[in-house]
Amino acid sequence: MDLSVINPILLFAALMSAATPILFAATGELIVERAGVLNLGVEGMMIVGAICGFAIAVETGSPIVGFLAAAAGGALLSLLFAFLTQITLANQVASGLALTLFGLGLSALLGQGYVGIKPPRLPDVNFGFLADIPLIGPIVFSHDPILYVGLILVAAVWATLKFTRAGLILRAVGENHDAAHALGYKVVRIRTLAIMFGGACAGMGGAYISLIRVPQWTEGMTAGVGWIALALVVFASWKPWRVLLGAYLFGGITQLQLNLQGAGVAIPVEYLAMSPYLITIVVLVILSADKSAAPGSLGRTFHASS
Repeated sequence: MDLSVINPILLFAALMSAATPILFAATGELIVERAGVLNLGVEGMMIVGAICGFAIAVETGSPIVGFLAAAAGGALLSLLFAFLTQITLANQVASGLALTLFGLGLSALLGQGYVGIKPPRLPDVNFGFLADIPLIGPIVFSHDPILYVGLILVAAVWATLKFTRAGLILRAVGENHDAAHALGYKVVRIRTLAIMFGGACAGMGGAYISLIRVPQWTEGMTAGVGWIALALVVFASWKPWRVLLGAYLFGGITQLQLNLQGAGVAIPVEYLAMSPYLITIVVLVILSADKSAAPGSLGRTFHASS
């Protein structure tokens, strides 16, 4: 065992990259749940986004086009969930689970011709002299543009929910959809748009894994990240900045266990691999005892006739 091989600067820089897929997916799901909808199909939308982004990036030679395609793929798949839950009034839990299973199967089918192919690389952002700042530069200013898009997304979601009329309407629909409907707000339309936004974010998170984090296509490569994103929304008490904290916590533990494996720590690899999930569960149990922050209409079916 040689812990000296672990470079703290590289560890923290890799932490930010590892947290980004979760950050995208959890931020999107936060908007969905603040609108009063529980979508358990995050994993399915992520894996479809991963293959859509990967395939389009390979075919066009542009990672940016790939990410746009991933967002579109995730949003389109989320429309299936929106149709089931908002139009046919199907059970949200069952529909979300079905969406995940459908997404996993669809991605496996679409990705058969892309195994073993390397996607085009997305260059890092050039911050100039900022990247040369000791400690801070290599950690904060040495990443790809999509990572910074994720941080901007969190700030934008926080500002929208807190300061804008659109955010107020979204929160009103999530807290009491009957009262919002009585005030004249189109509950189904608002929730459908929120579901599509969540799908687009999940697709972007999946594409980050296949285009930057790995980068390659492998069947089932999201490996439960979508479920962690769902858990982090509860951990965050439906607050954007706490989603960021939770994503970085999970990303940090994930990266640390990889570094410990490389250092030859005398702990079975299986225990190290499951440690991020175990610690996430412990943190959730400790911090999620207060359910008062949950939107009042979360998971409830809206009947326009009521």
